[in-house]
Amino acid sequence: MKIALFITCLADALYPDVGRACVTVLERLGHTVEFPAAQTCCGQMHVNTGYQEQALPLVDRFADVFGACDAVVAPSGSCVGSVRHQHAMVAERFGTPALVSRVETVAAKTYELSELLVDVLGVIDVGAYFPHRVTYHPTCHSLRMLHVGDKPLQLLRSVEALDLVELPDADQCCGFGGTFAIKNADTSTAMLADKMTNVTATGAEVCTAGDSSCLMHIGGGLSRLRAGAKTVHLAQILAATREQPLVLTGEGTRLDRLRARVAGLAGGAA
Repeated sequence: MKIALFITCLADALYPDVGRACVTVLERLGHTVEFPAAQTCCGQMHVNTGYQEQALPLVDRFADVFGACDAVVAPSGSCVGSVRHQHAMVAERFGTPALVSRVETVAAKTYELSELLVDVLGVIDVGAYFPHRVTYHPTCHSLRMLHVGDKPLQLLRSVEALDLVELPDADQCCGFGGTFAIKNADTSTAMLADKMTNVTATGAEVCTAGDSSCLMHIGGGLSRLRAGAKTVHLAQILAATREQPLVLTGEGTRLDRLRARVAGLAGGAA
C-alpha cells in the first residue's frame, strides 16, 4: 500500500523522531511511505480559534496534496480528527461542492496510526521490543472524536517485554487542549496535576499516547517535578526493536529543555 505521512505541525517542529518512527513501523510491515513536501498545517488551529474561513486554503491544500494516496497516516488523533470532522464543515461553509467532494474523499482515507495498523492493515504485533513499564493516556480527540478504543492498547500488549499498567482515570483530559492551556492556565494546571498524580501512581517508567501535544504537556510537568517518568509517543515504542532499541534519555538536551519550556508556557508550572 502507498501510504502518505502527514507529519503535523508539532511533530515537524519539535518531535521529528515521531514521524520517523511512523515510517519505520510501516516500512517494516512492507508498505511504501511517502512524504509529500508540499503539505502544510491542516488548519485545526484556525478553526478552533474561530477563524474558519481563513482555514479554507489549508483545507483545499490538504485535499490536493493527499488526494492521490491510498491512505494518509498521522501521529496525532487531534489532527486526524480535524481532517475527518472539520474539513468538510469548512468546505461546506466557505468552499464549493467540488471541494466538499474532494475533502470527503481524503478524509475517508486519513487515519491515526493505531487505526491504520489495526483496522486497515489488520496488524497488532508489529515486531516491537520495549523492556519498560508503560502506562497509556488516551488523548481526548482519539478517545472521543475518533473512537480508537483499545487499539493502542492492543498494539502495546503485543510489544515484546513491555509491562503495560493501567492508568487511573485514564479517560480524564490532561488539561492541554491547545489554546485552552493558555486561556485557562489555572484550570489546565490543575488538570495536569491530577494526570501527573495518576501517572506516577502507576510506577511506570513511560507514559505513552498518540498525540505529541498531550505528551508535551504531561512530559513538561513530569520533568519539572523530576518524577522520573518520561513521555514517549506510541509510534516510537512500536518502532523500537532488539536490534534498534529506543534509549530513554534524560531531560538535559537543548531540545528537551525547549519542549519543557513550551509545555510550561502552555500550562504553567505544576
